[in-house]
Amino acid sequence: MAGIIATVTVFAVAQGLTYPLLSFILERQGTTSGLIGLSAAMTPLGFIVSAPFIPALVQRMGGTRLAILCSILAALTLIAIAWTQEVWAWMPLRFLLGFFANPLYVISETWLLTITPAPRRGRILGLYSSIVSGGFAIGPLSLGLVGTQGWPPFMIGIVAFLLCGLIVLAVVPRLPDMPHEGEATSLSGFFALAPLLLFAVFTAAAFEQVLLSLFAVYGAALGSAEERIASLITCFVAGNAVLQILLGRVAEHIGSTRTMLFCVLACMAGCLLLPSAFNSWPIWPLVFLWGGVSFGIYTMSLIQLGERFTGQALIAGNAAFAFTWGIGGIVGSPAAGLAMQLVGHQGLPLSLGLMCCVLAVFLMAGQRVEAEIAKPFAAHTTAYGLLRLLGRLGILASHWRMWGGRLGEIDDLSEGQLLELGISRIARRERWLDGCETRLPTNCLEYRIHPDISPGDER
Repeated sequence: MAGIIATVTVFAVAQGLTYPLLSFILERQGTTSGLIGLSAAMTPLGFIVSAPFIPALVQRMGGTRLAILCSILAALTLIAIAWTQEVWAWMPLRFLLGFFANPLYVISETWLLTITPAPRRGRILGLYSSIVSGGFAIGPLSLGLVGTQGWPPFMIGIVAFLLCGLIVLAVVPRLPDMPHEGEATSLSGFFALAPLLLFAVFTAAAFEQVLLSLFAVYGAALGSAEERIASLITCFVAGNAVLQILLGRVAEHIGSTRTMLFCVLACMAGCLLLPSAFNSWPIWPLVFLWGGVSFGIYTMSLIQLGERFTGQALIAGNAAFAFTWGIGGIVGSPAAGLAMQLVGHQGLPLSLGLMCCVLAVFLMAGQRVEAEIAKPFAAHTTAYGLLRLLGRLGILASHWRMWGGRLGEIDDLSEGQLLELGISRIARRERWLDGCETRLPTNCLEYRIHPDISPGDER
C-alpha cells in the first residue's frame, strides 16, 4: 500500500511541476494568455481521450506492465518538451503527457481500492488524497530551488517519472492482481451505473479548477494585491491537502454519503460568505476549509466507488472518474468566466454555489434519483437518451417533495459500522425494462444479520 501511494505521489510531484514551469517559459517567450491557456488544456484533454482505452489496455497488458510503460513514456515526453521549447510543438506533447499519465492514476487507485480493508477505507483514502495533493504542491515549490531556466527543472520531472516506474517494479511481488471478476464494463456503461457519483467528481474538478484559474480575477476586481491573492490560493491548496484524513475518519463514523453532503453544503456556505469575508481576516480560515471540503467531494466519491463496485466495474469506474475529472477541469473555468462576464465578479461564487446546490439536491433525494437519471443512459442511443434524461430531470423536480429528505439511516452506515453491529450488506441486482432490456445494479440493498447474534438482539 505504501508503494502504491508513493508511486502516485512522486508522479503528482512531476505533473504539478509541469503546469507552472511551462506557463513561465511561454510567458517569457511573449506568448499570449489565450495560447498559454490552450496549451495547459492539452493535458486534461489527454486524460479525457485516454480514459476509454484504459480498461481494455489493463485486460490486455496487465496493470503492472502498463504502469511501468506509462512512466517511461511520460519521461520521454517531458524530455521532448524540454528539447523543443516551442508553443505549437508543445500542444501535442502536452496532450501525450496527459494521455500517458492517466493510466497510472487509474491503475494505482484500483490497486488501492482492491487492498484497502472496508472498515479503514475512509482514513486510508483520505491519507491517499492528502499525500497526492501534497505532491502536487511540492512540484511548484521545487521551482523556487532550481528556477525555471534550462534543464534543471525538467530533470526533476523526468527523474520523478522514471522513479515511479522503479517503485512499481520494486513492489511488484506485493501488488494485487488487477480484478477480472464480473462482466467487462465499458466507460459509457459505467455512466449508466453511477451517474450521480460521476456528477460529484465533475463538481469537485470544476470547483478546484475555477478557484485556481479565476480567483486571481475575482480578487483583482475587489482591489486585492497579487501577493495576497497568491497567498489565499496557497491556503486553499493547504486545506485541500490537510483535511482529507479528517474527512475520511468522519466518513467511517457517519458514512460517505452524509459526509459528501456535508462537504457540498459547506462549499455552498463558503460561496455565500465569500463576498462579505474577502477583505477581512475570516477569509483565511474560509478558503482553508473551502479547499478541504471541495476536494473532500472527490475523496468521498472514491470511497463510495470502493464500497459499491468490484472487479472490472471498479477499473471502468476509475477510468470514468479520470474522464469526468478532465471534463470538469475543461468546462468549469469557461462556464464560470462567462458567468463573471454576464453578472460581474460575483459570478464566481454564484456559479460555484449553483453547481453545488444541484449536487446537494440530488444527494438529498438519494438513490432513487440516481436510478431515474441512469435509465436514459441505458438506452445506448445518445440523442434519444439525452432527451429522456432531460425529461426525467423535470419529473424529478416535480417529485422532489415526495422524495426529499428520505435517506435511509442504515443505508448511510459505513461497512465498518455495519460489521460492528453484526450486519452484512448485500447488493441485489434487478432488471429494468426501459425501451430495451438491460442489466444494471439499481443499488437496492439487502441486509443479513450474522448467525452469531444472539436471539432477541436482532433489533
